[in-house]
Amino acid sequence: MLRVITAVIARDLRLALRRRADIAAALFFFVIVVSLFPLGVGPEPERLREIAPGVLWVAALLAAQLSLPRLFADDFRDGALEQLALTPPPLELVALGKIVAHWLVSGLPLALLAPLLGLQFGLSGEALAMLAAALFIGTPALSGIGAIGAALTLGVRGGGVLVSLLILPLYTPVLIFGAGAVEATVAGIGAQAHLSLLAALTLAGVFFAPWPVAAALRIALE
Repeated sequence: MLRVITAVIARDLRLALRRRADIAAALFFFVIVVSLFPLGVGPEPERLREIAPGVLWVAALLAAQLSLPRLFADDFRDGALEQLALTPPPLELVALGKIVAHWLVSGLPLALLAPLLGLQFGLSGEALAMLAAALFIGTPALSGIGAIGAALTLGVRGGGVLVSLLILPLYTPVLIFGAGAVEATVAGIGAQAHLSLLAALTLAGVFFAPWPVAAALRIALE
């Protein structure tokens, strides 16, 4: 099982490196959206610190979903997905590998970049560390939930818009607890409860998502 998942991850990472422009576009989008808020809201430090957790998390959420329409679409068009479905390993393992690979090229870079952008809002070092930790814990859930939406809309005209309509409401709990962890740290309150709920959402999103994803892919391939 581990060899199958590792092989799928390695394959998707190689394909992603050939499309560096897509990765750069998502990161650039994240930087631009976050950087526009201090310009629009004003330079008041207290106000910026108040809105920082929500702004950074919403921007990360939107940036992470930019690459979702292509998660299965390229393999579907060139027939690779059908070949993967015909191989002996279960399609659920393939789906899990693709979810992990998507997080490595989208969620992880956002978690690493976010603390640098948080400096624009005057966040303390403790709050920046909590922001990185919350994104690191919570973004895998975004990939898992997003993969379900990408699989359900595979082969549908206007699938990119439908993916957003399907998954953005489901992202709401991750957004609430992720931003809440940073807000609690800024207020001097413990954020352990928020992080625990984020971890639970990630476990559910990553380890239960492969089954509905595989079912949706089989329907799309019929």
